Amino acid sequence: MSLPEDAVQARAQGWRTLAALHARLEDRLERALQKEHGLSVSEYTVLDVLTRQDGFHLRMSQLASAVVLSQSATTRLVSRLEDRGLLQRYLCPTDRRGIYTEVTDAGKTLLADARPTHDAALSAALGEAERLPELAPLVDALAKLTFPAAR
Repeated sequence: MSLPEDAVQARAQGWRTLAALHARLEDRLERALQKEHGLSVSEYTVLDVLTRQDGFHLRMSQLASAVVLSQSATTRLVSRLEDRGLLQRYLCPTDRRGIYTEVTDAGKTLLADARPTHDAALSAALGEAERLPELAPLVDALAKLTFPAAR
C-alpha cells in the first residue's frame, strides 16, 4: 500500500527540514570546536561517547554504530585521535579478535575543556533555529526529549 501524494510530499518536506536543522547545528558546532579546541564534531562525538561508557571503552564495531559512521571511517577517525594521544586501542583480553578503543587521560582533559564550547554552540544554534518558523517545531520536539542522566 503506497502513501497518498500529499503524505509523500509532507514526509519529504519533513525530511528536508530535519536535514536543514542538522546541517545548521553541525556547522555551528564544527566551527566552534575547530576554532577553540582543534576538534571536529565527529572527533568530539567519539570522545564523548567513549567517556560515557563503563570503563571508557568500546569495541570498534560498537563505536562505529554509536557515532553513526562506517567501520572504515571510524577506524580512520580513531587512528587520527590515537596519533594525537587522545585514544588508544588494545586487544580484548577475552577475545583476541576484538579491539577496544579507550580514551586516554589527554583525551578526557580535552573533552572536558571542549564540552562547554560544544554546549554553548549547540544552545546558540538551537536558539537561532527556534526563531525560524520552519525549524521551531523540531527544536521544540528536541527540548521535550528525555534521556537517562549522564555520568
